[in-house]
Amino acid sequence: MKANLPQESSFLPRQNRHSTTRRKRHVRVHAETPAEKERTVDRRQNGLSNLLEFPTFNLSTFFSTTTDDKKGVFQLPVDGTFARKKGPSAAERIKEECASELSRRASNGVDSEQSLGRRLREQLQVLEEDLTQTSREARAAGPTPGSLMALVLERKNEPPPALDMSAAPLPPFEQIEGETMPEGSGYEILLQAFNWESHNHSWYQRLMGQANWFASLGITCVWLPPFTDSVSPQGYMPLDLYNLNSRYGSEDELRRCVAKLQSAGLKVLGDCVLNHRCASHQDSNGVWNQFGGRLDWCARAIVGDDRNFHGRGGPSSGSRFDAAPNIDHSQPFVKKDLSEWMQWLREYVGFDGWRLDFVRGFHGSHVRDYMLASSPTFAVGEFWDSLSYNGGIPEHNQDRHRQQIIDWINAAAGTATAFDVTTKGIMHAVFERNEYWRLRDSNGKPPGVMGWWPSRAVTFLENHDTGSTQGHWRFPSNGLEQGYCYVLTHPGTPCIFYDHLEDPQLANTIQRLIALRLRAGIHCRSQVTIVRAESDVYVAEIDESVVMKIGAGSYAPDDSKWAQAEAGHCWTVWYRR
Repeated sequence: MKANLPQESSFLPRQNRHSTTRRKRHVRVHAETPAEKERTVDRRQNGLSNLLEFPTFNLSTFFSTTTDDKKGVFQLPVDGTFARKKGPSAAERIKEECASELSRRASNGVDSEQSLGRRLREQLQVLEEDLTQTSREARAAGPTPGSLMALVLERKNEPPPALDMSAAPLPPFEQIEGETMPEGSGYEILLQAFNWESHNHSWYQRLMGQANWFASLGITCVWLPPFTDSVSPQGYMPLDLYNLNSRYGSEDELRRCVAKLQSAGLKVLGDCVLNHRCASHQDSNGVWNQFGGRLDWCARAIVGDDRNFHGRGGPSSGSRFDAAPNIDHSQPFVKKDLSEWMQWLREYVGFDGWRLDFVRGFHGSHVRDYMLASSPTFAVGEFWDSLSYNGGIPEHNQDRHRQQIIDWINAAAGTATAFDVTTKGIMHAVFERNEYWRLRDSNGKPPGVMGWWPSRAVTFLENHDTGSTQGHWRFPSNGLEQGYCYVLTHPGTPCIFYDHLEDPQLANTIQRLIALRLRAGIHCRSQVTIVRAESDVYVAEIDESVVMKIGAGSYAPDDSKWAQAEAGHCWTVWYRR
């Protein structure tokens, strides 16, 4: 198995990351030729491909693969509650060593990679010893219900990192294609922190007051609403991209909101609308295709087959959005302007990553370019299409649907995850029709994107379009607890909807399941073994550490090996004794 090192910026203190982004921007503007890129990649593979493949290190302790063999993921042992108490000290030593060596590599060339490999091996052996010892302690002590919440509180009550808006100088380094890891740590739990009506409130101020609460729930990443000037109050019809005063709050409130969330230990995603943009002025023919503000584009920025707005760019590379001019991302000036804008947002506002709106409107290769330019720590795209139906009933085989999402992720070179719309649609049929057999595909795997490329799947039940006051595809209310039990015990990155936290009973269920996920060490590449998938019950074992059941049907594992951890309406989770 070939292990991929995380990005340099993930090793650095928060106050140093913005300057890292600036170094990357310099490299991306002066792009390498294809031959130079090939030499760069070959050099990296020759020097780094086997860094973690050495006989004295037990890879199975830290890495897990499923059908998602694109990357390795750092994984704590099953007894993660106890290992995490001691493990971070060794992990921090690794980060410090890697940061030092990566800086040396940037200034001294490839030769220092051998030193990097040696020091990595030494530090990883120390970490393995720490984790092995704490795993023994965990088995001896045994898990207790209190330890579940203790993990969350211990993790979130640590002193927040100091937020330094200044940029410390760093040596320049080489941006290598493929280094972006959009799934973050692999343990991310995402919150969509708004609904369709949030613009009617002082939303940034509200979120600032809830930052510590989000952290106490076990949330690791917060998705904010669109943040620019917009024709529509919700923000999805952007005008001047550099005007950050929106219906959610002022530019200053946005920056303070991001800083407050980050001070609570949370990553923050900005909702970027790249597919389309509203014009500020009409042309001589009365067509709204003249843009205002700092990016004062003309009709050349609009795809040529957008007849509503008389575009003079190239042909569209995706599905058109009829309500606003569709942007031509193949235009060099557009690509440059949007890349610099996203870099500016990372540096000036402090966003850690992105939620990308309506990505089916333009080819995924453009997303790849924007992700490499802005180097997010997490990124997710919204690729939405209808499932396959037969006589109004969803078909069991939804491979066509999930393949479209996979194709988009591949087009983006894996630099972004995608919402697992396939899994959402299948869960609708499960709870509306009492057909739990749908949760196993013909190969015995989960039937959504999660089953094919789990690290790139963001699972969810509801969002601002499907639920809230729009209700375009509302999740069955009788299945909400079971749905969260499913996504919070399975691989992929789970996304919680803000409105569901306003229901005290459901919020309590979500909090308990998040704590259980953290304690079990479940991550975006966890292994799933489906035990049953019948009309009234679904049972699965995850990472040999937990067994979960949803549905009214009866099931209980061997009580000599498994003990009940959590339970609710038509769902139960057991942990290994």
